[in-house]
Amino acid sequence: MPSLHRRTFLCGGIQAVAGLASGAGLVAVRAQPPPPRAIRLTSDTLGVIEEGLDFLRAQQNPDGSYGTGPYSRNVAVCGLIAMAFMANGSMPGRGPYGNQVARTLRHILNSTRDSGFIVAPGASSHGPMYGHGFAALFLAEVYGQAADPEIREKLEAATNLIINTQNEEGGWRYEPRRHDADISVTVCQIMALRAARNAGLYVPHRTIDRSIDYVKRCQNPDGGFMYQLSQPGESRFPRSAAGVVAFYSAGIYEGPELERGLDYLMRHLPDVQVPSRDPYFFYGHYYAVQAMFQARGERWERWYPAVHDLLLARRRSDGAWFDQISPEFGTAMACTILQMPNSFLPIFQR
Repeated sequence: MPSLHRRTFLCGGIQAVAGLASGAGLVAVRAQPPPPRAIRLTSDTLGVIEEGLDFLRAQQNPDGSYGTGPYSRNVAVCGLIAMAFMANGSMPGRGPYGNQVARTLRHILNSTRDSGFIVAPGASSHGPMYGHGFAALFLAEVYGQAADPEIREKLEAATNLIINTQNEEGGWRYEPRRHDADISVTVCQIMALRAARNAGLYVPHRTIDRSIDYVKRCQNPDGGFMYQLSQPGESRFPRSAAGVVAFYSAGIYEGPELERGLDYLMRHLPDVQVPSRDPYFFYGHYYAVQAMFQARGERWERWYPAVHDLLLARRRSDGAWFDQISPEFGTAMACTILQMPNSFLPIFQR
């Protein structure tokens, strides 16, 4: 099994990213802690990632979507696959997977309605706002690095739809309606809003303030997060990882809620000897690795090697990963997690 080597590096001129809102609207820019200790991926790990990305490339359909299963045209899955390619350094038309990213971009732009709602007709979905959030995040990541008027127009419409469908509690749920909310869908929208703002679009501070207030109220005393305020319940690892990432996405890098959330996650450190049967395995670890990368220090240095080894132990012989949604989804998530040390995507940076 490939091993990991760590090395310390010094990086000057780190700029704090102005955060998205809590209380006064903008988090004050302050001296940032040292960047995460660099983890140099071995040639074996890079080969594993390349095999996974090559598997994904082979699954792309002529319209830019992926796979043949029920979720083949789902815009969340498509956006996550394209971001896995982007985490490797590709952009639309550039890099080894540039053609695939460009074709996925066209699929998602074609799936954006006049209202701004991003949904592919006929595609299966656990909840359309999941798809919308991840697709909007993808558009923002592309637009932030390669400005294009068409992308901006549709990203702006998608962003406004999120802003205008926030419910009274401060969150979002499966449909673009102000009916109810859950923490999972809410975090997805918070990340999309952060990415849109990073790309230069206007996002009201009040929208983020209210969404983070919702996330805070979902936190249980043990540091984890319940699913809905309307039905208080126990903490679970996947949604708790998402809850911690919500704080970072809002520019909150310290505080008691954040520390309690990180401590909760560390009690679920990946262990290759204890295979997880959680149906939300990839979802949870997608968020958890982001949380630990942002946390830096010992948490990151312990977490990444552990999840790295667990992912390699779960890999199929064809270089892909199984997930109940689709192997394309599982493989995109696994490749994104393994490439976290690259930190190429703006949304993963402070």
